[in-house]
Amino acid sequence: MTIASTKSRSPHLLSTFDLLGLALHNRVVMAPLTRGRAGRDRVPNDLMVEYYMQRASAGLIISEATTISEQGIGWVDSPGIYNEAQKSGWRKIVNALHTQSTPIFLQLWHCGRASHSSFHGGRPAVSASAVKINGDTIHTPLGKQPYETPRALETAEVTAVVDDFRRAAERAKAAGFDGVEVHAANGYLIDQFLQSKTNQRTDRYGGNVENRFRFLNEIIEAILTVWPARQVAVRFSPNGIFNDMGAPDFRETFTHAARRLSPLGLAYLHVVDGLAFGFHDQGRPMTLSEFRAAYAGPLMGNCGYTQETAEAAIASGQADLIAFGRPYLSNPDLVERFANGWELNPPADTKVWSAPDAKGYTDFPSHPRS
Repeated sequence: MTIASTKSRSPHLLSTFDLLGLALHNRVVMAPLTRGRAGRDRVPNDLMVEYYMQRASAGLIISEATTISEQGIGWVDSPGIYNEAQKSGWRKIVNALHTQSTPIFLQLWHCGRASHSSFHGGRPAVSASAVKINGDTIHTPLGKQPYETPRALETAEVTAVVDDFRRAAERAKAAGFDGVEVHAANGYLIDQFLQSKTNQRTDRYGGNVENRFRFLNEIIEAILTVWPARQVAVRFSPNGIFNDMGAPDFRETFTHAARRLSPLGLAYLHVVDGLAFGFHDQGRPMTLSEFRAAYAGPLMGNCGYTQETAEAAIASGQADLIAFGRPYLSNPDLVERFANGWELNPPADTKVWSAPDAKGYTDFPSHPRS
């Protein structure tokens, strides 16, 4: 892989960065991208090794969302981290990337209500409250199915879910990952607890912003018994509508959460601040500047960034890192293309994002001069 020495082209985006002791070659992050290539057993495989290695010039890779338990499943053929075979499969990917000195964090995921009973032997998916997604259909093992009303987790059950996150973090550490990112975004289980739109609980996990933050806080506390804080990160999506999210008090919710996380010394806070996936129109969109004011540690922006806007965000101090999602689908050598001013490949067709094979996955060409 050849990366040009170009001070005139994105000097901030392509500069090195010390992520609390973890050396990054550049500030281009490969965002977590759910690709559905792990098969029915959800064990990372050789095709996935090839996919990640093609993108090893990223400063940091965040793995695709990875389910922490069978209860957390909600996506066809996505990988897991709840058994030994899955841990071993991930170890192959981590070891391969480490030969290129590329760090990788594992994103820990529980889908919550963004699931279907066909993933769970006919049992309903769980959530903060019994609030159904207002949407058309979900992809399931039985094909497209209408969304269903989830079952609210009982208060006594929450501790077991927190422990599932802890055990997943233990397996991630044993697999050799450089850290873990807690997926508290995009309408999945933790986000369902955070946001008042989906959290109608009357116990200690519902009501005011601190109570709604409690579930995430307990998960972080559990993971910090396994990993040091500098190797634990959190992802938020304050502006997003994915999985039917967006509450009128979103700004209060996420400002509070960021302030509560700030003293912990986490690796970074990953904020999906861009509006490329839609905006819930519950007020002004939250900006990285607002999170910078609330959160003292490294800050990562995401969603719809171009090379130019990413450079501007880092140069202005709004962000330390920028994660790229869709551009990485079709441009395995994204960093090299940024560094050399090479044109990007055409965007990937959405039909192949979660196809079962190499098509639309590992068959996108690098630039001839890479």
